[in-house]
Amino acid sequence: MAEKKTVVVTQIHSGAGRRSDQVATLKGLGLNKLNRTRELEDTPAVRGMINKVAHLVRVENEG
Repeated sequence: MAEKKTVVVTQIHSGAGRRSDQVATLKGLGLNKLNRTRELEDTPAVRGMINKVAHLVRVENEG
């Protein structure tokens, strides 16, 4: 069985003062504090969420 691909995402900027949909997207990714890191399944939905808040997060480990 193939191993599921994951992506590691770290929040590098605050959501304070951002649009409410961007703050909600951060929460949906499991990020709501600076330097919080999550390993997420690499799906189109997660990629779309990352693209929406790309200026607030760093994608560290793809694979």
